[in-house]
Amino acid sequence: MQQGTKYCAATMVISNYRQACWLFPKFTLVMKELEDIVKAFDVAQEQGKQTALATVVQVEGSSYRRAGARMLVTEDGELTGAISGGCLEGDALRKARLAMSQQQPMLVTYDTTDDDDAKLGVGLGCNGIIHILIEPIFIDNINHPINLFKKFLSKRQNAVVVTLFSLADRKAAQVGTCLFLTDEEQIRNCNIDGLNSQLLEDAQAVLHAGRSATKTYRAQKELTAFIELLKPAVSLLVFGAGNDAIPLVQMAAVLGWHNTVIDGRTNYAVSSRFPLAKRVIMAKPDQVLSMVNIDSRTVVVLMTHNYNYDLAMLRQLLPLQLTYVGSLGPKKKLQRMLDELHEEGLTFTIDQLRSIYGPTGLDIGAETSEEIALSMLSEMQAVLQQREGKALRDKNAALHSPEIVRLPVNHENL
Repeated sequence: MQQGTKYCAATMVISNYRQACWLFPKFTLVMKELEDIVKAFDVAQEQGKQTALATVVQVEGSSYRRAGARMLVTEDGELTGAISGGCLEGDALRKARLAMSQQQPMLVTYDTTDDDDAKLGVGLGCNGIIHILIEPIFIDNINHPINLFKKFLSKRQNAVVVTLFSLADRKAAQVGTCLFLTDEEQIRNCNIDGLNSQLLEDAQAVLHAGRSATKTYRAQKELTAFIELLKPAVSLLVFGAGNDAIPLVQMAAVLGWHNTVIDGRTNYAVSSRFPLAKRVIMAKPDQVLSMVNIDSRTVVVLMTHNYNYDLAMLRQLLPLQLTYVGSLGPKKKLQRMLDELHEEGLTFTIDQLRSIYGPTGLDIGAETSEEIALSMLSEMQAVLQQREGKALRDKNAALHSPEIVRLPVNHENL
């Protein structure tokens, strides 16, 4: 959508519904968005362009994007990422240029519960208040936000980024990104007397709890922190490099997942067949585990169409207690493999057996390889998010469970 567009996509399609934006899926591509932003930043640096980062730091009510959505803006108007369904970007671009010219972070608020906001060309059709922090990127600061993202993307580990802003005084100069934390390191990007230790303690709590949070600190000056947990991209291991694996890898790449294709056949395990895969490995079953990294964000699907290969991999994968192990093919094929493993004397816990999904995929009437890929990815996503994968119209509760925890207000002196 071009900048300055008056209505968001949902409002253009169904203008009579105040909650129209809920009809469109929330973006879940935070990792891919960060990767794209980092690439765009590097290109901008090569071209000598100034940049600014717009981050949704807090949402009240409903909106198209959640806190943590980001967009990189260059001085000549190039946009990477998104902070809305296309409605706020035009105005945010103007604000970002102002922030770059003033060399100061600024907080911008869009109140879509107020019909007067339509005068700004917002017209979101959603019922929410969106607070967006815009930070010029100062390249002489080695710990500017983009470099912190690069650190996060360089390793498969959780990280926490803390962004400070003032809702009480929106026109004041904002603090911005001030802390980066992993299990291995901590980087301070600013120094606020009396608050440093509390910010670090709260960031560590978020890192260990595995859930983002916001917290307000009240004293001589009121500041709000968006304490954001960043998780690595989903790692999909596809065992089988047949033609039916091609659309699966393509679709998973669109989701921002990191895909590895593994097969024992030299004429199938070829990179040119899977240009969107991070890796293509030709290996026998007993060689695979030494060649891949498996963690809590790893999901697996067995689709080699070779019974013995799938059986050998299942024997090795089940004890690892993965979140998802999919088995392509009929249920009796999977049962036969489990029976064989049992006859070998292997025993598995209930949780290990629950991690197996066979036949893999949701029941959506899939027939073609593309439809089957959609079915499998939908089930993997549902399992990762601990959802049932049912129709949204049958859900009585809110569509999206809260992902941001509101921590108690801190009243210590700054």
